[in-house]
Amino acid sequence: MAKEFQVTYDCADPGAQAAFWAEALGYRLAPPPEGFPDWTAALTAWGVPPEHHNDRSAITDPDGKGPRVFFQKVPEGKTVKNRLHLDVRAAPGLTGQDRMAALEVEATRLEALGAKRLQRLEPNDMDEGIIVMADPEGNEFCLD
Repeated sequence: MAKEFQVTYDCADPGAQAAFWAEALGYRLAPPPEGFPDWTAALTAWGVPPEHHNDRSAITDPDGKGPRVFFQKVPEGKTVKNRLHLDVRAAPGLTGQDRMAALEVEATRLEALGAKRLQRLEPNDMDEGIIVMADPEGNEFCLD
């Protein structure tokens, strides 16, 4: 039986990373626990000091199909290439120039949200073509 999992990102600003990835993936910020109007109220009620209110955040798939994505604050910054990355399926089923045009549209949208374009790999005999991006904290991902 398959196991449920979440993807966890270490980062400097969990709230900002969650907001970026929610927009990038069509996810939504995880709602506060039952009985609380927002996360600030919940964290305050639990005695979490205000300076730690942005130590973690999460986003979820509104359709309940994709994994939860969790962001946790860590003191160190990113220093090397990711060993694991997300492939954001921005052009499923498309090929050739139609595919690359769809990837370009998505790359432009994500750049407006704070992502950075790193490399465009053209279609060839082996690969369909992708655009390599970095999120606002420099974590690499691919538009596929």
